[in-house]
Amino acid sequence: MSFPRNIFVLNTGRCGSTTLARACGHLTSHTAAHESRSHLTGPARLDYAPGHIEVDNRLAWFLGRLEQRWGDRAAYVHLTRDPEAVARSFARRRNPGILAAYRNGILLGAAWKTKELERIDLARDYVATVTANIETFLAGKSHVTAMSLESMAEDFPRFAAWIGARGDIAAGLAEIAQRHNASEA
Repeated sequence: MSFPRNIFVLNTGRCGSTTLARACGHLTSHTAAHESRSHLTGPARLDYAPGHIEVDNRLAWFLGRLEQRWGDRAAYVHLTRDPEAVARSFARRRNPGILAAYRNGILLGAAWKTKELERIDLARDYVATVTANIETFLAGKSHVTAMSLESMAEDFPRFAAWIGARGDIAAGLAEIAQRHNASEA
């Protein structure tokens, strides 16, 4: 594969995305960031510099535009974690963040208004929806790899080799050994 190529890490959130972005920050062959353009609209939202690794769970809602802008010219990582662990992590957060946006904006608050769904059920639905969006988007892509929070220490060196990365892999692994952005207990 010819690199540096832009790399987009697609994920649900609550699966080690902050940790992976920090680990990638130790690479000298690529720039890396977590949700660096999430506040932008229009073409600027997906206008990443060449050789950039972007880790942003909100990209799952921009897959059509990601296809139009980057398509198969980019490489993609599907970062996962056990879906039940992701749902539980979302459900226990004090600030529901994207889960509240999903409930109120995508589902129009119906589940909350009728009290039919508990927070954990809503989180499970969100995780299943985003995962399906990502899997469908990646099905036709040529440059795809998978990583998981549960095996990130083993996956990171493989990922770095896959993209031909240079930098301090050991420092990246040290980031992975730490908990970043963990949910409140």
